[in-house]
Amino acid sequence: MNLIDSILADASAITALRRDIHAHPELCFQEVRTADVIAQALTDWGIPIHRGMGTTGVVGIVKNGTSDRAIGLRADIDALPMTEHNHFPHASKHHGKMHACGHDGHTAMLLAAAKHLARHRNFDGTVYLIFQPAEEGGGGAREMMKDGLFEKFPMEAVFGAHNWPGMAAGQFAVKSGPVFASSNEFKVVIRGKGAHAALPHNGIDPVPVACQMVQAFQTIVTRNKRPIETAVISVTMIHTGEATNVIPDSCTIQGTVRTFTTEVLDLIQRRMQKIAEATCEAFETTCEFSFHRNYPPTVNHPVETEFVRELLGEVVGKENVFEFEPTMGAEDFSFFLQAKPGCYFLIGNGDGAHREGGHGLGPCMLHNPSYDFNDDLIPLGATAWVRMAEKWLNAPRP
Repeated sequence: MNLIDSILADASAITALRRDIHAHPELCFQEVRTADVIAQALTDWGIPIHRGMGTTGVVGIVKNGTSDRAIGLRADIDALPMTEHNHFPHASKHHGKMHACGHDGHTAMLLAAAKHLARHRNFDGTVYLIFQPAEEGGGGAREMMKDGLFEKFPMEAVFGAHNWPGMAAGQFAVKSGPVFASSNEFKVVIRGKGAHAALPHNGIDPVPVACQMVQAFQTIVTRNKRPIETAVISVTMIHTGEATNVIPDSCTIQGTVRTFTTEVLDLIQRRMQKIAEATCEAFETTCEFSFHRNYPPTVNHPVETEFVRELLGEVVGKENVFEFEPTMGAEDFSFFLQAKPGCYFLIGNGDGAHREGGHGLGPCMLHNPSYDFNDDLIPLGATAWVRMAEKWLNAPRP
């Protein structure tokens, strides 16, 4: 493993910074303190910053030489609305808020890289350090783009990474093409006619309509899309009724749809609406159908992916760079990849053995109340970011 000495020397200080961020989690678009910590650190290291993009985003600018070439490196900075079960000293001080996805660690790795890049500047061009808010449902990447991220900071390519529990520390995973699915939500409100449950013929019961609809939605996956294409339709909520002897007026169905392509998503949305409306018509009810597209699929670009694969192999050895198995989870780095070439990859977070005494009883998995980022990754992730920036800017244009 070829780690940078200066980053190793700073590891304890960056770890302390990471734990401070972990102890003070902030939700999407509320990352004021977190942004202050990031901005202060970058300023202390002589890095010019731009604040307020995407509400609370911070962009650091590290320039060297005369080249107009530029690369973007991104870390997300927001926490999740959940209560931490850990009791070690750096556990969350704010009930109902927790860094349960490792964004504190992503921030720390990029800060460690920023410090080294500012000191040594072994490249010709510009490195843009993108500290992005609101990944957890807020679409912070999209909001930074709306505020002119790529116009104000033109870059050839953009790169991002996520820690991955269960994959050993010291390992990476990368893949060209779709790696995270799109994230979408649907809601169907079925309008029937309430009645006494003992006299169902006097009403129009929306509950059996909902049952028919839920079953029919699954036929889209099994009978409408091509079998080799991937999609998930999950009905996760059905709300209706107030009493056991009353047929309700309405029934609400909600859930999520995940796909790797927009074409499959278009098909599913169209078929779901048709099924919902036709089923209601058959039962003499009506419905209101709504479908909200949150995040598009995260699709890595081939040239940039191979660049990352080769670079990571130089850092940890090719035998420790694996093929990223796509997941139906979602990631708003997808917005960046729709606008710019780039690659999103994984860094192993280990099996949880790194957690100190006082951690919760649950596994060290993402979005788990007993999760904690593995601080051993900070020098490795920072080294990868530095070498990536240096290699990209010192090589011929792709």
